[in-house]
Amino acid sequence: MTYSGEVTVGGPADVHELKDLMITKIAVGPMNNNAYLLRCRATDEQLLIDAANEAETLLGMIGGDGIASVVTTHRHGDHWQALAEVVAATGARTYAGREDVEGIPVRTDVPVDDGDTIRVGRVELTARHLVGHTPGSIALVYDDPHGHPHVFTGDCLFPGGVGNTHKDPKAFASLIHDVETKIFDALPDETWVYPGHGNDTSLGAERPHLPEWHARGW
Repeated sequence: MTYSGEVTVGGPADVHELKDLMITKIAVGPMNNNAYLLRCRATDEQLLIDAANEAETLLGMIGGDGIASVVTTHRHGDHWQALAEVVAATGARTYAGREDVEGIPVRTDVPVDDGDTIRVGRVELTARHLVGHTPGSIALVYDDPHGHPHVFTGDCLFPGGVGNTHKDPKAFASLIHDVETKIFDALPDETWVYPGHGNDTSLGAERPHLPEWHARGW
């Protein structure tokens, strides 16, 4: 089956099979959050991005092999409702952006800064610190050596715009600056974008609309 990235709460997961990495996407909880399970195909080590909700659903997706780590993209509560239960069940290391650690009521084992590397097996992910939706939001970039990059953006970039900055002009200016310089300027149009809610997109689909986003201020 071809990966579409279109998932619904209560529905099946969708799997994006890359040469070195398998990406499983599932939607959970009342706010239609996306959670992503990354599996290194060489070692079978797994990493979860956002233990957002429905711990039983997430643990079922993880399966008997467990996970080595959980990355929380930012401190908003809808992204960590299942974190305590998932960590208790798996013993996973926890990662989050350094500036958001205090807002996550589960111990963060590894505070993350811009440019840090997070590994899942032999696969490397690069963290990018994007300020505006929250002070410590992070995106994770997988630069696939066999194809185009993939970026997990949390709530910082969606189809149609950057994340909610609650009508705060300074927060919006900060977020769109970081998204432009660290994501759009650094990565090609082919880059696949996996957001914290809703459908996937690509940088090429969104890039032409950047001037509109600037003009509207959100």
